[in-house]
Order: sequence, then structure tokens, then C-alpha cells
Amino acid sequence: MHSRPGILISNKVHYMQKWVFFTILTVFLVSCGSGEVKKVSPESKTTQEAFAVADILRDAYTGKDTKTLKENSTEKGYQELINSIKNFDSAELIFTPRWVEIEDKRVFLTVAWQGTWKIRGKTSNDRGVAILVFEGSPLRLERIVRENPFSKPE
Repeated sequence: MHSRPGILISNKVHYMQKWVFFTILTVFLVSCGSGEVKKVSPESKTTQEAFAVADILRDAYTGKDTKTLKENSTEKGYQELINSIKNFDSAELIFTPRWVEIEDKRVFLTVAWQGTWKIRGKTSNDRGVAILVFEGSPLRLERIVRENPFSKPE
């Protein structure tokens, strides 16, 4: 008789395992059952591309990679960048996207930026808001409006 209660407990555990398995399976099937895949809009793709190019420019700037800056800028945009860059030993620049506007073939990416520059042992911090204007396909930097993060430190 003592073996009977052990069997009942074992059956209850087995029943609970089945119940948990079927509950998880049901939730999974209900959540994945629509089969509908949402398409990414052209505006969303353009916005993602603008974010990516902004990150490429930021990394190229902090790495002093003028070749990459040139490849991702129009001729006018590149001249603006090169003419505004000040000498620094090292830099860290953070972009936080705030707003994107798409007008015809131009993309206006508003970013809040925060930077730290080291020059001859001194550290300089600054922050601001810039509008990076992109054009073309693939997108390339055409100009910078408001506070140019690439012109720091002053």
C-alpha cells in the first residue's frame, strides 16, 4: 500500500508536465499563427540608412579616417567636414537621433550629440544639436546645420 501514494504523486507530476507543455505550445502557436509579415516602408529604410551613415561618419571622425569621411559625403559635405575639423589626440562622440524628415531626395537627421576630446593632456567636453543633411542614393552627407559636432573642440 505504501507504493500507491508514490504512483499518484508521479501521475500528478506527469499530468503537470503535460499541462505546462500544452500551455506553452498553445501560446506559441497563437502568437505565431498569423503568418503575416509586415513590409518595411521606404521611409523606414531611408531612416535606417541615415542612422547608419551618421554612425559611419562619427566613427570615421573619431578614428581620423578621412577616406571614409570622403566616401560618405558629397564633395560639398566633405569640404565642410575637412574645413571644420580641429586637431585632437582622441575623441569620443555619441549621437542620439531625435528627429528625421524626408523631403524629396534629402534626409534631415536631427541628432543630439555629446563629445569628449583630448588635446595635449587636456580634456574638453561639449554637447549640442545638429541636423545632418543627407542626399543621393546611397545617402551621403551634404551639409551640417546648427552645431557641428565635427568642429569641436573650440
